[in-house]
Amino acid sequence: MPDYSARFKHRRHFTVGVEEEYMLCDPRSGGLIDRADQIMERLEPEEKERFTYELIQSEIEINTPVAADVDEVMGQVVHFRQRVRELGAELGYRLGISGTHPTALADDQSFVDSEGYQWVAQQLHFYAQRNITFATHVHVAMPDAEAAIAVTNAARRWLAPLLALSTNSPFFHGHDTGMLSSRTFQFGAFPRTNVPDTFRSFEHFGHILDTYIEMGSINQPRQIWWKIRPHGHYGTVEFRICDVQRSLARTRMLVGLSQAICHRIVRDFEADQLQQHFEMEFLNDAIWKATRFGFDAKVADPATHEIMPMRDMVEQMVDYVRPSLSELGTADIVSTVEEVLLQGSEAMEQLAVYRAGGFEALQQMLMDRVEFEETVQAS
Repeated sequence: MPDYSARFKHRRHFTVGVEEEYMLCDPRSGGLIDRADQIMERLEPEEKERFTYELIQSEIEINTPVAADVDEVMGQVVHFRQRVRELGAELGYRLGISGTHPTALADDQSFVDSEGYQWVAQQLHFYAQRNITFATHVHVAMPDAEAAIAVTNAARRWLAPLLALSTNSPFFHGHDTGMLSSRTFQFGAFPRTNVPDTFRSFEHFGHILDTYIEMGSINQPRQIWWKIRPHGHYGTVEFRICDVQRSLARTRMLVGLSQAICHRIVRDFEADQLQQHFEMEFLNDAIWKATRFGFDAKVADPATHEIMPMRDMVEQMVDYVRPSLSELGTADIVSTVEEVLLQGSEAMEQLAVYRAGGFEALQQMLMDRVEFEETVQAS
């Protein structure tokens, strides 16, 4: 692997970037339609680096420029949602948001024709075609490479609470899956989508990537799809655990929590007060509970082994990052966390709409309730 360590030495620490993956939907039925090629052809030259293909033609991803803070990056998210909506009016689709499309079938999906995505298709065949999933990824800039490793290690404790807050994909292939995040299961069929084990150092992380490349398991580092990873190209820690959200306030919540987790961990790391080693069984069990159950499910804190409901684990995460939220100017997101704990995640909204009106009503809702303007401002 090339020496990426210098890329983590940012002049501004804790800047953020966001990636959102969108469904491209038939305006009448809500089913998926292929429009990714047309979108890419219609973009202005300066826009092209901000839009990327995903595996299938009925999905598009936006990625924001580096933003100084959460307010700035959310302004970018709003801009790109509106731009995708604008293109849809020209190209005959509507933007929909859900962690999975509820009824789309694998056999109906067309792969993107690029070398990288064809490699994935050849590796995974049918299971690549079943990856009709949509996520929010959050990038946070680090002071240096070793801090990135410390954050990757220590932030694993909070992955399950982040997923629990974001679950938004109870349906897949026309079935009520019984899950709150079927996206986690669908994408989990891919290799290297697990929670990584503890890294001893950035050199250790590089050794793992080099070995994967030498064995032919991957061609390039971005084919590591862990639920959290150091991103060598951007010099960030990337949170990959969350389902995409219709609500901009809830998106802001996830971005703000991710940034504050990194901020607090770096402060603890610098003070030599950081716990980085956890019980992997409890990490994985908590992610399973977040995927399947609500906030009352019992989990074991992977750091202390104390058993508690998931909602208490979420509240413990908020308490941990509260000083960083205040310092970063994002303390307002705590009210959104409290709202989600009271009302449930967006998966619960999907289930309620489906039970009242079936898939037809659900697919309409996934387009109608996408937010394009922020209604909650930072305090």
